[in-house]
Amino acid sequence: MNSSLIFSPPTLTDRFNRSIDYLRVSVTDRCDLRCSYCIPKGFRGFEVPEHWLSFAEITRVVGAFARLGTRRFRLTGGEPLLRKGLVDLVGQLNGIDGVDDLSLSTNGTLLATQAYDLRRAGVKRLNISLDSLRGECVQHITGSNSLEKVLHGLRMAKGAGFERIKINMVLMQDVNESDVSDMVAFCMQHGFILRLIEMMPMGATGQSMGFVDAQPILARLKNQFDLHAVHDDGLGGGPARYWRSADGAFTMGVITPMSQHFCETCNRVRLSVDGTLYMCLGQDERFELRPMLRAGCSDAELEAAIRTAIELKPEKHDFHEQPEKIIRFMSMTGG
Repeated sequence: MNSSLIFSPPTLTDRFNRSIDYLRVSVTDRCDLRCSYCIPKGFRGFEVPEHWLSFAEITRVVGAFARLGTRRFRLTGGEPLLRKGLVDLVGQLNGIDGVDDLSLSTNGTLLATQAYDLRRAGVKRLNISLDSLRGECVQHITGSNSLEKVLHGLRMAKGAGFERIKINMVLMQDVNESDVSDMVAFCMQHGFILRLIEMMPMGATGQSMGFVDAQPILARLKNQFDLHAVHDDGLGGGPARYWRSADGAFTMGVITPMSQHFCETCNRVRLSVDGTLYMCLGQDERFELRPMLRAGCSDAELEAAIRTAIELKPEKHDFHEQPEKIIRFMSMTGG
């Protein structure tokens, strides 16, 4: 066979030879909760709606990334389900050639009424933030008595038939460390994948909260639930390392940006609601696409700008060396 005739899909590669195959797209920086590690209490500095990318602009950017070889896309916020017409956007993105995996992150409070529509429109996987199963703890973390809404949303999502539902649990010192075993049992019961996430010092909120090392917790859970490391790539394109129970019924991931960072394999960038590409959560390299989009740039110009932006991606974060460096909040960057 003539090797010149073999199709080779395009790749988007940074200067450290990392393949960028994952784009996280924030559709709003607003949220109906005020989680203590994400948005400070009383915060009012949200982006004005006039600066939000329209659905047509988001679709253009996603299409450009797809043509450049990016295959995984996740809708985030803020809380993405607050964005009106989100199901329509899902349908548009799902129709783009090259969008192989479209997923969504949510706090779950609005999921019950939208789960079936999202699944039909093309969302394959869900990540749902749930840091405790104790109502008073959820109230303390989120500022809202939202636990029952989230649990109802989870029930509806399970019924809607998503390929995979993951529960994201951020570990917080003296807040929810003792809740991990109960969360494992809950996810085992319902067939959810649990992901334990170390706190990152982003903004004053993240910097003021105590860091919890996930490694000792992982060691305990491995013994308690007979978990074994798995290395298959079918669990998503993110940085989590996964373990599975001996009977195969339960899977758990651990995301360790602090105790065991994964910068050398980072495969993602983030598009904020105002059209800014952020290259790293722990650095400030960015590239603004909105001015180009609104000036009527061509597809070729947009793709060239994305390639230029990817060249800005740093080698690693500085959370250890300069934990006070990043003053923007997670909701401003996109989850």
